[in-house]
Amino acid sequence: MKSVRSLSNSIFLVAALLSFSVLVSAQSQNSAHHHGNDAIEPDAAGAVAMQDWAKARAGKSPRHQEWVSIKYGTRTVNAFVVFPEVKKKATAVVVIHEINGMTDWVQSLTDQLAEAGYVAIAPDLLSGMAPKRGGTDELAAVDRRSVGQAIQALPPDQVTADLNAVADYVAKLPAANGKVAVAGFCWGGTQSFRYATNNSRLKGAFIFYGSAPESKTDLARIKAPVYGFYAGNDARINATLPATTAAMKELKKKFDPVTYEGAGHAFMRSGEGPPPEPPKVRGDKETEANAAAAHQKALVAYAANQKARDTAWVRWKKILAKF
Repeated sequence: MKSVRSLSNSIFLVAALLSFSVLVSAQSQNSAHHHGNDAIEPDAAGAVAMQDWAKARAGKSPRHQEWVSIKYGTRTVNAFVVFPEVKKKATAVVVIHEINGMTDWVQSLTDQLAEAGYVAIAPDLLSGMAPKRGGTDELAAVDRRSVGQAIQALPPDQVTADLNAVADYVAKLPAANGKVAVAGFCWGGTQSFRYATNNSRLKGAFIFYGSAPESKTDLARIKAPVYGFYAGNDARINATLPATTAAMKELKKKFDPVTYEGAGHAFMRSGEGPPPEPPKVRGDKETEANAAAAHQKALVAYAANQKARDTAWVRWKKILAKF
């Protein structure tokens, strides 16, 4: 059953242009320590709110998509699952969404993983966290900023427990071969790294522009190889890489970070969306000149993000194929 949630609403566009940030913990499962390296910045031009292109892509997919409710204890996590069209049982990939929550792009990305041959599952980690017990959709319908604020408030232990429940669920599906990897983007990238410290059964962890736990004690628990995908123009995250690289090397843990020069934070999404629209004619030469220059700059950034995304996909699928 295909179902793709819509976040398109005019109020979202306004709210998406407002600044919000979040501090994400980088700690063990039982720690609540926060640090500024994981403060997430909003992307440009309200790209999060207006994702009709992503919704359309996922909606045209020939693959089987469904929403499932995964229950454990007193909690229920809603997750979007897409199955590959393959003959043999497939490796599963748990997708951890951005600070923006369960968006159309996350669902499209999940479908693209299934297209590559994997059982892909993306949990809405805000499930049950809205006032009426809804998730991302309910919060975003009120105010786009509410999503980031709610994600900031998520208890680390709950995030880990949610991911454990989702990983256990997908590993046991008849179409899956029992192997599970995790991939996260932005806030989800940081959580993917953290989750690798808490699940020794993972076959791999893919970190897209997220930071690592600072504690060597936490990093020492990692069993899976960790692969990093970083943007060249993302100093906030990249400033953490030397320490992470050194710590992983000291602990003899596999950490393979690659930086995609010219790209910006969130290039996997922004490099897939439509190119920047040209400015409208205003009649004022100076205004038009400035708008044209800004548009040209945006086109250059878009091209770099698009190249990084395409290159990262090739690398990602090559690594996944080894699992």
